[in-house]
Amino acid sequence: MTTLLGRVSAWHRPMTWTAGIMAGMTVVSLGGLALDDRVLLGAPIWLKPVKFAVSIALYCVTWAWMLTLLRRGQRLAARVSTAIAVIVLVEYAIIVLQVVRGRASHFNAATAFDATLFTVMGISIAALWTGTLVLTILLLRTEITDAAARWAIRLAAVVSLAGLGLGGLMIGPTDEQVRSMRDGTFEGLVGAHSVGVADGGPGMPLTGWSTTGGDLRIPHFVGMHALQVLPLFALLLTVLARRVARLRSGVVRARLVAVAGFGYAGLVALVTWQALRGQPLIHPDARTLAALAGIVVAVAAGAAWSLAAGSRRPEVSVA
Repeated sequence: MTTLLGRVSAWHRPMTWTAGIMAGMTVVSLGGLALDDRVLLGAPIWLKPVKFAVSIALYCVTWAWMLTLLRRGQRLAARVSTAIAVIVLVEYAIIVLQVVRGRASHFNAATAFDATLFTVMGISIAALWTGTLVLTILLLRTEITDAAARWAIRLAAVVSLAGLGLGGLMIGPTDEQVRSMRDGTFEGLVGAHSVGVADGGPGMPLTGWSTTGGDLRIPHFVGMHALQVLPLFALLLTVLARRVARLRSGVVRARLVAVAGFGYAGLVALVTWQALRGQPLIHPDARTLAALAGIVVAVAAGAAWSLAAGSRRPEVSVA
């Protein structure tokens, strides 16, 4: 699957540079975690910069590579991608600035300055989503010879775009915040990660996702990282095809990738539904488990159907 491999020297430079900067900031932020014992909303204050640095680095390096696949609209894609690189750097700079100040970066409208920074972040996020939409449309219009690569890249871009958009579910004020604005007890936060409980409660290790209520960061995270998961799955199938005869069929690999992509989209929908119902990821109820079982069964059936195609067609060697 040579279509999934591009020369690094041809990757979009601003995106690649930004990924490198974020890799460096990951190290800096990990140092902050080790040396700075401050806590904000129940979590180590440097945890957010670590998570955002890793996520932005993955986003930028993946798109830097994906842009090498484009055959049309390259100039537009380059301009949009450069703008995206600037946008994510601005957003990350605000996050670090607020950490240094000991203030929340997201949802913070406690002072005029805090509100201005959060407004800038909100505009940046909207611009980031719009830019990603443009890149996704250009990618969907690009001819990719290898069917498995085509399915992986297109489904990854679409699901990731949806996951990025799910971040918008966190921005609106909660019912409690609306009431506080009316009765004069407003504490300066507009929006929340959690559903059914206040932000800052007990959370999972590393991620900080709520263990007592729903958490909208989960579908946001899972959806966005389809951008890496699905192309890597397609690449894994190509590697395995050298040893597994059934996978040497391009039809089989393409079907498996399509099944994985739609199964992944189903998972994003499931964790979104779970979070909106105020349910912790690690404490699913019977309805959530039933829906998960349905997805697993559907994916298993799809995988069996995909592999069956290999037994009915001549084997195709993998170079």
